Amino acid sequence: MLTPEDHSRDAAGMRYVYPVVSRRAGGISIGINLNPNNACNWRCVYCQVPDLKRGGPPPIDLVLLEAELEEFLRRTASADFLAQLAPPGARRIVDIAFSGNGEPTSAAEFGPALDIVEHVLARHDLLGSVKIRLITNGSLVDRVRVREALKHLGQLGGEAWFKVDAVAPAPTFRINGVRLNADTVRRRLRLCAGLVPTWVQTCVFEWDGAPPAEAEVAAYLEFLASVRDAVAGVLLYGLARPSLQPEAGRLGRLPEAWLDGLAQKIVKLGLTVRVSP
Repeated sequence: MLTPEDHSRDAAGMRYVYPVVSRRAGGISIGINLNPNNACNWRCVYCQVPDLKRGGPPPIDLVLLEAELEEFLRRTASADFLAQLAPPGARRIVDIAFSGNGEPTSAAEFGPALDIVEHVLARHDLLGSVKIRLITNGSLVDRVRVREALKHLGQLGGEAWFKVDAVAPAPTFRINGVRLNADTVRRRLRLCAGLVPTWVQTCVFEWDGAPPAEAEVAAYLEFLASVRDAVAGVLLYGLARPSLQPEAGRLGRLPEAWLDGLAQKIVKLGLTVRVSP
């Protein structure tokens, strides 16, 4: 039985499709993993992907992806299957999420894969009742094919969860392994939010036993204030599962009270915030 602490990509025995019990989505999320080779263009220190490496995905077998999604939705029509899969209170499909073991938009087939999800949901009379989500680091929204897919996602009533774990270059490099400045992130976030409803998603944790520095928190709040007119809200979450990266021993869970305190500051900016400790 799945729990929020177990996001194994092998739970369904499939290559691209996997179920998880999602704290943030509030039920069973059907994951679409377009990075089965464990390659990503970022390297976040809290990532739970084993043997994570830099790079992009292999070619996606769209026929297999469609067959797997069809088969999984057929299984979930059975109450017995859902009872075996998830604990009480989580036995419902809440979304199909492009997530997985790397950046989903790095797959050249991201747009066609979205088309497949649309068609399969329609065949099962679930289009509109099961939300389609993209969990992204937002690094590739400048590409035309990605923007076209984001626009389609918006037309389908979907949404994007856009990663912003830090704002200043130094903590961004330390946490995500990429060199970025706030202006670049802001531009990409606004571009994404102009195409599909977009939530900022932020992972916060202790580093060497200490919470994020006050200056980093202040920069983050200033950033949120500058985009509050564009985004749907903020998904603030802590560590639920251990990292599988070399820095794992330096990371720790923050007290729930610390997350609630940050959430209150975000609310004062006029933003909706959801907290998942």
